[in-house]
Amino acid sequence: MPRIELQNPQNTTGEKKEILDQIHSAFGTTPNMFKTIANSTAALKMMWSAFGALGGGKLGAKLGEQIAVAVADINRCEYCLAAHTALGKGAGLSSEVISQAQVGKSNDPKIQAALTFAVKLVKERANVA
Repeated sequence: MPRIELQNPQNTTGEKKEILDQIHSAFGTTPNMFKTIANSTAALKMMWSAFGALGGGKLGAKLGEQIAVAVADINRCEYCLAAHTALGKGAGLSSEVISQAQVGKSNDPKIQAALTFAVKLVKERANVA
């Protein structure tokens, strides 16, 4: 049993329901991390806004998910790895590309450079010269 109650999107109303519906629409499901954070509408709103802001960046969905998979592996977060593997497949990445990204590798030199930098940032706690 979870220590923090997961909010059931069907039992919510108002702004919380609107946000959870947007999340479900974007992912095709409502990930448990959003159901958990939905205990606070303000926190849910902030987290979903952050996802939107990051989604508008210049990396693109494929590279963003490759980086997320590599970071999830370094952090040993199985939940994150599963989520970003699914999101990566949804963005059009093959299982092989995702497996390579998980260990910080890519056959594409530009993607490899981004993965190398991201891995270094995480492993060296942002102390990159």
